[in-house]
Formats: sequence, structure tokens, C-alpha cells
Amino acid sequence: MENYKDILKMAVENEVEAYEFYKDAASKVTDKNLKSTFEELAEEETKHKVLLEDYLKNDLKNMSFKENKDYQISETVEEKALSTSMNFKDAIALAMKKEEEAMNMYKQFAEASDDDKQRKTFEELVKMEQQHKTRLEDIYVNAAYTEVW
Repeated sequence: MENYKDILKMAVENEVEAYEFYKDAASKVTDKNLKSTFEELAEEETKHKVLLEDYLKNDLKNMSFKENKDYQISETVEEKALSTSMNFKDAIALAMKKEEEAMNMYKQFAEASDDDKQRKTFEELVKMEQQHKTRLEDIYVNAAYTEVW
């Protein structure tokens, strides 16, 4: 397994990339609700980046996130390229896929880790990404299946 600190540094970089993705998405979409959602997600990615940097610097003992139910909706949708003409549903689907990818990466690191503390850290990072994924899946279901309501 790669060096633990290097993986955490990569996690920080991933949060920066996610921030940039959400800011870029917010600037490209015209729907005000979607723009607001992407801006909120960008802000949360910044908070995650700061948290991970603090964890790296101070080797904090506990990182804890609430576990959310995984609806596994993102696993069933097609990932489309980000565009200015992207509709709300497709933009949320793309964001779900990004969060799913991050979540799966941390799951793999947790499974590969022989160190209990490191495994716990990666498991908490899975939960962190899962929170975004679950939030986006809720939004997606409400947007994609409005006829249910």
C-alpha cells in the first residue's frame, strides 16, 4: 500500500479537484437551484480539504462522520460530460458519479490497509464522501421522478 501520508495528501488534492469541479459546474449551469447546490458542494469540499490538512499536520486521533444509507442510485446512472446545456438531472447524475468514485477509492484503501488506525481513517473518508453522494441521490430522485409526487 502506498504511504499513508501520501494517500492523505492525494485526498487533499482530490478535495481541491472536487471544489474546482463544483465551481466550474456552478458557472456553467443556468438553473439557479442547481447553481446554488453546486456552490454549496464546493464550499463543503473546501471544508473537507481543511479538515484533511489539519489531520495531516496534527495527526488527529479521531475523524468521525455520520454514516448515511447508500441508495446506490449513482451506480445505475450514466455519466455525461459537463456542459452549459446540461439539464438538472444529468448534472446531478454527474456529481453523484464523482462522489461515488471518491467513495470507492477510499473503500479500496481501507480494504488494503493493514493498520487499524489507517483503516479507520479511510472508512471515515468513505462516510464523508457518502454524505455528498446520498445528498445528491436525494436531489436526483426528486428531480428525475417528479411524477411519483
